[in-house]
Amino acid sequence: MEFIFFTTTALAIISTTVVIFVTFIFTSNSQRRPWKASSAVVVKKCLLGSMGWPFIGETLDFVSCGYTDCPQSFMEKRSLLYGKVFKTHLFGSPTIVSTDAEVSKIILQSDANSFVPSYPKSLTDLMGESSILRINGCLHRRIHGLIGSFFKSPYLKAQVTSNMRNLLLKSMATWKEDRPIYIQDETKQIAFQVLAKVLIGLDPGDEMEFLMVEFQKFIAGLMSLPIKLPGTQLHRSLEAKKKMVKLILKIIQDKRLNGTDTISQVSKDVADVLLNDKSEKLTDELISDNMIDLMIPGEDSVPVLITLAIKYLSDCPKALHQFKEENLEMKRRKEDLGDPLCWDDYLSMPFTQSVITETLRMGNIIMGVIRKAMKDVEIKGYLIPKGWCVLTHFRSVHLDENHHDSPHQFNPWRWQDKDMNNGSNIGFTPFGGGLRLCPGLDLARLEASIFLHHFVTEFRWVAESDTIINFPTVRMKNRMPIWVKKEK
Repeated sequence: MEFIFFTTTALAIISTTVVIFVTFIFTSNSQRRPWKASSAVVVKKCLLGSMGWPFIGETLDFVSCGYTDCPQSFMEKRSLLYGKVFKTHLFGSPTIVSTDAEVSKIILQSDANSFVPSYPKSLTDLMGESSILRINGCLHRRIHGLIGSFFKSPYLKAQVTSNMRNLLLKSMATWKEDRPIYIQDETKQIAFQVLAKVLIGLDPGDEMEFLMVEFQKFIAGLMSLPIKLPGTQLHRSLEAKKKMVKLILKIIQDKRLNGTDTISQVSKDVADVLLNDKSEKLTDELISDNMIDLMIPGEDSVPVLITLAIKYLSDCPKALHQFKEENLEMKRRKEDLGDPLCWDDYLSMPFTQSVITETLRMGNIIMGVIRKAMKDVEIKGYLIPKGWCVLTHFRSVHLDENHHDSPHQFNPWRWQDKDMNNGSNIGFTPFGGGLRLCPGLDLARLEASIFLHHFVTEFRWVAESDTIINFPTVRMKNRMPIWVKKEK
């Protein structure tokens, strides 16, 4: 389970100022002091690269490239100079960057004895010490396994299918032909409600509205300055989390009072699963805290996946035609049988899944993940010193012509007759890998398939011009406005 983290001169100046200040604070608080000694070890092993300026390293170059149309240019330039694995200095930490698929795979599959997750200080402050996104060892494996098994259960997939479809059809019923629909906003609204139902069993209503508002305040501080003084963004985000924890703790305590933690009962959501485990370490407070942390990687990924798929289909009429025909055929078949589509139907359409896979490859919703070496680790002749961070850069691999022909071209046909299982293709890792492989990857595909099926079979549309922003997270600049017409 992972979380990762152009335009105008004014924006560039603001970004530069923030980065310098954040980097200075990260460096001041860093416990990775033995930089010179570690650098000497790396040089001895011929790992090339530049550490950049004092304190800020090469962070400014990295961020400025993130705001361009070619965010991977930072990596491409240095890969040509130093090789696919190189050293640099980012966000206050000496860092090894891997654009090599094999090296990245080994790092992702390593256990906590070698590598542990690393996050910016503002994010660690918001998550806390007991967050599932930070913990390691037996407790992490236990929680990850419980959640992963539940996410694969037929019960949950049926529940998500029904819930997603109902919310989507309700939303689509409000769409008008005389005003644009902002796909990014629509998908966010629906996906959050599905996520809240999966995690804590919350239905639409006042509590759901309260949770959505407070969650937006909370995530606004994920990449903020790590200062907790009243009036700062981080302080506002921490206050929002307290309010959410209070609500979720009440829901969990109600579950206990109603006997949800009885082992004979079927777990209806993730909170039920963790309550049923009976572990003394899984206190109500820890579970409440983690319900919010689990929303972080799930809140943005599905909406962005759906939004980008619609953009790519809008720009590729041939793919849109084949996609629509496949989904209309499935719709006609199920109508003849008099049955609604089940989760297996949505995932059984091969071209639809190829479009989703290609969107994940092209869109790079998760840029990469950061690990910290717990000891000196040697991989393919590269020595990663203890205490250094490692950035496994997915985007570089996904857009590498050695792994994908014409990598910058949207081509869903490239995935036909190929195994789309993440583990079988080192050149395709949109959901991470190893022990922290995102347990919700199948649900992400399911939600995207449901939305896209009903969207293309119910509507024709014209998309307004929009551009993709890639930093600090992937999103559409104008929220992807489209004009729809109901299919007759």
